[in-house]
Amino acid sequence: MRARVLALGVAGLLLGGCAMPTMPSMPGWVPWLGKQKEPPPAVAAVSPEAKTDVLDTLKPGELRQRPAEETDEAVTDRIIAVVNNDAITLAELQESIVSYRSENPGARTGPSDEELRRDFLNRLIDSRLQLQEADREKVTVEDVELNDEFIERIKKYGAKNEEEFAKLIKSQGVTIDSIKKRLRDGLKVNKLVRRKVALRISVTEAEISQYLDENRAKLEGGLSFHARHILVTPEANTDTGWEAARIKADLLRSQLLEGADFVELAKQHSQDATAKDGGDLGTLKRGELAPEIEAELLRLSPGQVSQPVRSPLGFHVFRLEARDTLEGVSIRQQIRDILFRQQYETRLDVWLKEIKQRAIIEVRL
Repeated sequence: MRARVLALGVAGLLLGGCAMPTMPSMPGWVPWLGKQKEPPPAVAAVSPEAKTDVLDTLKPGELRQRPAEETDEAVTDRIIAVVNNDAITLAELQESIVSYRSENPGARTGPSDEELRRDFLNRLIDSRLQLQEADREKVTVEDVELNDEFIERIKKYGAKNEEEFAKLIKSQGVTIDSIKKRLRDGLKVNKLVRRKVALRISVTEAEISQYLDENRAKLEGGLSFHARHILVTPEANTDTGWEAARIKADLLRSQLLEGADFVELAKQHSQDATAKDGGDLGTLKRGELAPEIEAELLRLSPGQVSQPVRSPLGFHVFRLEARDTLEGVSIRQQIRDILFRQQYETRLDVWLKEIKQRAIIEVRL
């Protein structure tokens, strides 16, 4: 058992993410409007989005529970669940929990041991069901696919090749063959889920447009823009001083409209710390500037110069360098990814429930 536990860090890293087809990542600027779910764990060949409890899905007569027994090395291989005719052992459950704990060492609060036992048993059952389904569908993984995936993963672990990796794990009591078997199983399930779920999803342009229309206010709040400015401060805090600053700012704007270089004028005349950078304010998110200044900036088109804008510091002449828009191709692609993920999770849950409903599952924990 100790050797198994020592090998968890290796196996967890190698197998992390292999169970499910790669899904588009969630863009940080987009609010998640549906049900948020955890990322796939490294310890199970099933996405934990399917959080349905085994106890809630089995038919009458399919589940027989037994009292929990003492767990030590003498009983770690006892069977705690049977999925159709496939056994899940206590050792597998313990390994999953130990792996989770090792990957989350900084978590001072979290689920109790009992909650973890129940949750990870559900995940192991889902994982076994998917693998059985892959075998029933005769899904195969070619040796070249397995080897390519294996090499890529051990490189991320820090090994240059299979021989070097074998030396690293030799003292841990785990073999290359056992790791490859688990990796092959994960790739097999990956293929099956892609076939049963991912390839049956289609996101239309009309759905993207509808999402934009329904969430425009929220989405626009996350867009960014890039701007420069020239700041002219009043020499005295008097009406005359402020008027002189406004006139100077207006003259600078006129020079810009006639073709003067904005960067050079900013370096020569701006009285802001950004002068040395040609007045570059960098990429800004909505809400980082004062509302009245941001409003003036966002009225501009890229390359356009603003009228002098007054602030407590003086008068600013802005030039909008670039801005994100909801109509941009990249934004629509990100929204397509979001809608794909929503449909993916829904279809995955339905599919998992279907294969679970026709299974015979006995829990002995």
